[in-house]
Amino acid sequence: MDATPDRTSKYQADSLSLIGAVALGTGVMIGAGIFALTGQMAEMTGSLFPLAFLSAALIVSLSAYSYVKLSNAYPSAGGIAMYLEKAYGGTLTTAFHALLMYFSMVIAQSFLARTFGSYTLRLFEIDDGSWLVPALGVGLLLTAFLINLSVTGLIQRVASLLGFIKIGGIVLFGVVGVWMADSVTTDFSAADRGVSLTGFLGATALGILAFKGFTTITNSGSELKDPRRNLGRAIMISIGLCVVIYALVGFAVSSNLSLEEIIATRNYSLAAAARPALGEHAVWFTVVLAMLATAGGIIASIFAVSRMLAMLTEMKLVPHRHFHMPGTIRTHTLVYTVALGLVLTAFFDLSRIAALGIIFYLIMDIAIHWGVLRHLRKEVEAHPAIPVIAIVMDVIIIGGFLWVKVASDPLVLFVAAAIMAAILITEFFFLKSRPSASQPEHSHVGSSSGNLIQRAEKNER
Repeated sequence: MDATPDRTSKYQADSLSLIGAVALGTGVMIGAGIFALTGQMAEMTGSLFPLAFLSAALIVSLSAYSYVKLSNAYPSAGGIAMYLEKAYGGTLTTAFHALLMYFSMVIAQSFLARTFGSYTLRLFEIDDGSWLVPALGVGLLLTAFLINLSVTGLIQRVASLLGFIKIGGIVLFGVVGVWMADSVTTDFSAADRGVSLTGFLGATALGILAFKGFTTITNSGSELKDPRRNLGRAIMISIGLCVVIYALVGFAVSSNLSLEEIIATRNYSLAAAARPALGEHAVWFTVVLAMLATAGGIIASIFAVSRMLAMLTEMKLVPHRHFHMPGTIRTHTLVYTVALGLVLTAFFDLSRIAALGIIFYLIMDIAIHWGVLRHLRKEVEAHPAIPVIAIVMDVIIIGGFLWVKVASDPLVLFVAAAIMAAILITEFFFLKSRPSASQPEHSHVGSSSGNLIQRAEKNER
């Protein structure tokens, strides 16, 4: 009798609907974006922050073109890992950029967790500098971990329910906030604020972080119904919903708080904006809404990122140890993902978490567009002009963001550089030490690791 445990990933074909995929995507985007980034963006670009959100939306819409083309051509649980492998083969380039995306997604979970803590403390009028912020975030991550140990259907139902509640609640907040404001105007004259171009670019970078959750949808290819048709649709629907919601809420906040108040309450600005418009009961409503939104975002993010790491493991692009844990590889990667998120939540503040996330994401995003342009343009039927424009915009945005951080928080740049160097060195030696028989050949269409992914998914079906 073979007692060897089944270590393969488990994917339930057709277990995720289009609505569920949209809920997962918007769950990550809305939770991270609107509740905690508004104040940070206002701090960088003054009263122009609603325009920074719209600027980010334009850039992300251009960026999404490559992901839609790739998802239509290669629907898989591997998502971005699969796309990078198709473009660059089983190489250091693929492993490095895939891990940048992995870390940016884990960072997003920590960002959500600390946002949950900051808003929860508003119920008790406790300062958000309290140790209770990371403690509450850690508790939420552990709860989300337990939910993610369940079957995909339960995760989808929980994420979908929380997604609908928060979308409806945030739209209600935005509409009522604008309606009750003395005047729905925003001073777009930045000259008297001393706002620079680099500041606006930095705020736009943070805005991109608020939209990047759409990439979690790409990891659902093995479970989504009719993925070649629905992956692209889910991505565009999620982005479209967030554009409308962010614009509405941005104007509601700017109409009810002064710029100084927005910056002062940057970790819970929506709750602060509710008080002058609707009173104390509205603050409670907004806080509860934020708690539900961030909880749903974490559940959705953990669902996607643990699957991405599992696929990288099966592609033999990252080292893996079982540490005597039972269960599948996906269970193990779920543990690793949550453990890393717990460390970040406990020791990093919101602004530094956001900075690390956007740096890693934009570097990975450039690699995706270059892969489409250089290697996969014909296979995915992509027009070359759009990836070129996306690359140029990414370079401009990350340049402006880095310039801002050089002046305001250079330490976070050293941390980012150290993490990237560690990933690069570790992966170099790991890939070099792999048995030659397991090394995939470089191929843009049908490499051995791509076949491994397909076999894993076919076996599950």
